[in-house]
Amino acid sequence: QVHLVESGGGLVQPGGSLRLSCSASGFTLENYAVAWFRQAPGKERERVTCISSSTDGSTDYAESVKGRFTISRDNVKNTVYLQMNSLKPEDTAVFYCATDVYSSCVTMSIMVEHLSSWGQGTQVTVSS
Repeated sequence: QVHLVESGGGLVQPGGSLRLSCSASGFTLENYAVAWFRQAPGKERERVTCISSSTDGSTDYAESVKGRFTISRDNVKNTVYLQMNSLKPEDTAVFYCATDVYSSCVTMSIMVEHLSSWGQGTQVTVSS
């Protein structure tokens, strides 16, 4: 059974940084694509970024976070990270990681409503 756990959220001032972690058990993340999503109160869920399997390694980012956020993997730790810099108040949301048996971020995007494995979420609040 796949179990994803996000951590690293918190309260940060505008312009600050946070690094979120998505750790997995029961599943080897390096073989599959992993995506980060976020959902702010009253807003729809948004896919923030995705990293394809380690064989491919390609990434994609929402326009709203390009140049500020970076997704990466540590295959030894079976963990995917989201480094968030230059945070803005509009980045405030609950952040979730998700994965499934797809190696490509393109496929993850197509199958977004059917992804089988989600973490519980971690709150990110950007406020002065």
